[in-house]
Amino acid sequence: MHRYDSIIIGAGHNGLVCATYLARGGQRVLVLEAADAPGGLAGTREFHPGFHVAAAHSVNHFASKIAADLGLASHGYQRSGQSLAGLNADGDAVAVAHDGVNGASAGDAESYSKYLRLMQRCAAALEPSWLKTIPPIGSRSMSDLLSFAQLGLKLRLLGKEDMREFMRIASLPARDLMDEFFESDVLKATLAWDGLIGSRMAPRSPNSSVLAMLYRMSGESANITGLVRALQAAAEAAGVEIRCRAEVDSLVIDAGADGLEATGVRLANGEEIAADRVVSSVDPRTTFLKLAGVRNLNIGFTNRIRRLRCDGYVAKLHLALDGLPSFNGLDRPDGRMIIAPELDAIEFAFDDAKYGESSANPVMEIVVPSLQEAALAPDGQHVLSAHVMYVPYARKGGWTSDARKQIHDRSIDTIARYAPAIREQIIHSEFLTPADIEREYRVTGGHWHHTEFAMDQLLMMRPTYEAAQYSTPIPGLYLCGAGCHPGGDLTGAAGHNAAQEILR
Repeated sequence: MHRYDSIIIGAGHNGLVCATYLARGGQRVLVLEAADAPGGLAGTREFHPGFHVAAAHSVNHFASKIAADLGLASHGYQRSGQSLAGLNADGDAVAVAHDGVNGASAGDAESYSKYLRLMQRCAAALEPSWLKTIPPIGSRSMSDLLSFAQLGLKLRLLGKEDMREFMRIASLPARDLMDEFFESDVLKATLAWDGLIGSRMAPRSPNSSVLAMLYRMSGESANITGLVRALQAAAEAAGVEIRCRAEVDSLVIDAGADGLEATGVRLANGEEIAADRVVSSVDPRTTFLKLAGVRNLNIGFTNRIRRLRCDGYVAKLHLALDGLPSFNGLDRPDGRMIIAPELDAIEFAFDDAKYGESSANPVMEIVVPSLQEAALAPDGQHVLSAHVMYVPYARKGGWTSDARKQIHDRSIDTIARYAPAIREQIIHSEFLTPADIEREYRVTGGHWHHTEFAMDQLLMMRPTYEAAQYSTPIPGLYLCGAGCHPGGDLTGAAGHNAAQEILR
């Protein structure tokens, strides 16, 4: 039986980041991936002959430290600024840039400068904590106390006025923050989007939407397919062995000197592979309830894992197009485009999904990834990818063929209000509900954060205490996926942090 220092379950971006750090630290590392290729939710797949797309269709805040540490630029990784536009059915669009907005009133443009200064300073104060292990509750160790002190110092250096503002806005509903600064309905909805996408929160939800906005202001934008290729190349250059089509069925857990410990994995084909430790980048529910098994966990911990909120609310619409789509108010659809005419449109879509219904008027984020990566579509043709919010994982009455057709048609009707010629350009379409995403990508609930990005499931509570510092109640088993601190999206932070804990 082969033996490794570490086995990583899942070749998503966090798994590859963790594996590369461990290999560069001198370990013999094996990455096991159930799919045909690495990438996880960031990996591309063919949904129509010649047309490819990734479930996670953009990279908005990959950690620049990780890119530098792993030398990703030498493997083809490139930063790429990505524009953001809020579409308006009357033909106007609000374009949001790092230094200002176009298409808004002079008053909103001035307010945006004040808003951006505050948010960037707050985001910069928080950014170092995303790449650190958050100490456990009640820890008195000097290193843990120092970590808290460093975060406190960063916030203190904001100055009295900005620190007060940070403490005030950190848990504000997105609606309240937007209403304080802006008049334009489209601008409010566009700026609030990054605090809500991927969550079970709406603009009026009093939780962590502003914190999510700050989280997404760290790091750098990049080409998604280029990122996955660079991560795979960096891992292999470091000596990581990657095996695809190798589905893990369960952990091998044996009795050690101090109790049970993870000593390897058992594949679906029956093969067993031994290791000093197993590091899971799959979601916490799958890791503990399926791979580890409840018989190896105490009931209190098991119940907390069962209570994690993992139902996704984001569906995916993929369109194979015979040409480049044209959107009202834009010269070229080369960035993220938000269809949410006002905050109430987002709120009402959330209300529909909250009660198990598909939204009558879906809101969405659209990109045309083939503009950045021509190989995703045949010459002269394009791919459109949309995150459609809010679509319930468990629809009332189930996901019947009629229910699927209804939300599919509504989504295309919505896009057609802003891109009138889109229907004539469609060669093929695909709509994935959260339940489809769960099945296709093996992630519980189809939730791209693995578990809800909410105040009670963040920081030293992510995914729950006893597993929030990447180690787990089972010695030899670690976590490194989106269900860990700091959370989901394509940042690589969870993989980085887990590796540092293991190498420590």
